[in-house]
Amino acid sequence: MTDSVPKIDAQTQTELEAAAYRRLVQHLRKRTDVQNIDLMNLAGFCRNCLANWYMDAAKDKGIALDKEQSREIVYGMPYKEWQAQNQKEAGVDKLAAFEVNRPKEH
Repeated sequence: MTDSVPKIDAQTQTELEAAAYRRLVQHLRKRTDVQNIDLMNLAGFCRNCLANWYMDAAKDKGIALDKEQSREIVYGMPYKEWQAQNQKEAGVDKLAAFEVNRPKEH
């Protein structure tokens, strides 16, 4: 980092990163109009990716968390419920773009 970025101790950095993560999740919970396929096509990650990363971090700390539990943490409700309330059918164009841009870890 450049000299213009203030020096931040490790604990404060962790707290700032956690706050940014919470704000991102809160934002995504409000923006149910933004579909996961749109996120994947534009940014290469989606709500499910966040849930997977959360689950991986929990595993690294010795915490048993399955996919459905981690998704509920990110979505703020059971995934099936979120899908029923918010998920829309993806158009052919979005599915084609996803196949071209699909991240390798998916």
